[in-house]
Amino acid sequence: MDKIIDPIFENNKDLMGGFVAMNIDLIGVPINYGCDKEGPQYGPNTLREHRIVDLIKNNGHTVYDLGNIVIPQVPEEEKYSGHANMKYLYPIVEMCNNLAQQVYTSLKANSFPFVMGGDHSLGMGSIAGGSKYFKEMAVIWIDAHGDINTYETSPSGNIHGMPLAASMNISHPALTNIYYHGQKVKPENVYILGARDMDPGEIELAKNTQLSLYTMEAIRKEELENILNTIIKKIKASNVDGVHLSFDIDALDKSIVPGTGTPVANGFNLEEGKTIFTMLLEEDLITSMDFVELNPLLDKANGKTIETSMAILQHIFKSFPIR
Repeated sequence: MDKIIDPIFENNKDLMGGFVAMNIDLIGVPINYGCDKEGPQYGPNTLREHRIVDLIKNNGHTVYDLGNIVIPQVPEEEKYSGHANMKYLYPIVEMCNNLAQQVYTSLKANSFPFVMGGDHSLGMGSIAGGSKYFKEMAVIWIDAHGDINTYETSPSGNIHGMPLAASMNISHPALTNIYYHGQKVKPENVYILGARDMDPGEIELAKNTQLSLYTMEAIRKEELENILNTIIKKIKASNVDGVHLSFDIDALDKSIVPGTGTPVANGFNLEEGKTIFTMLLEEDLITSMDFVELNPLLDKANGKTIETSMAILQHIFKSFPIR
């Protein structure tokens, strides 16, 4: 396949034929139902308070803050009312449907949807919106966890551990049919990067579907740049015309992101995180993105997590192509 021409960039050419700034739509999703823990719902507004809008503008882009998706309020005692093995099922489905529509509308307007979480259950909505727009989409899932549990394999019932499986059409119909019926992304177009804390059911699913799963053990052995080049080559050789990148901050080592719900040791350091975005974004592959699982209530180490998050975000928006 030839190099992907991102319609977002294609429609922002100047009169001389060069690329100019991107239009970036910020979409906040203040959800915590997927992790069943207080805190990540404050992530979007915390990023705003730390001037993410100015950060994007200062890197030469046009930004539109579309506000927050409305999250239905559900009493804790009703968390299992939708399903015995999944918490807050229908509020999460409602959120994801609304998010999918927002992402789809953003892409139709030739903008770049940048989704701020909130917990990772929102990934089902982002992927559904993108896959409705593109003919065939790939997903790069950067996370300490696989998030490929189902209601049958999840030890917790927390839906933030299920969105990638659901997007591949492996889960309860309420999740697989978000926004439209059926599969949103083929398993052969899924790339998981940085996993190091997976449940037995997830490992089995990854084997059965032959996912491109790059654990931290494999990354340390084969080197990050080599694996990123492999992912890039696979995507370019496929029929994919859009790529969603979903970034959970717990992919980074817990020493630099203590303020997240499920921190894990032996993750990426800050420079490795920057390398990931440098290599992927400079290829003009990425067409939408999630940034999830910032939990300000857990960020007790002198604001270390928000400091790391803003450093990563600065690098992300600096790395977006402007030509």
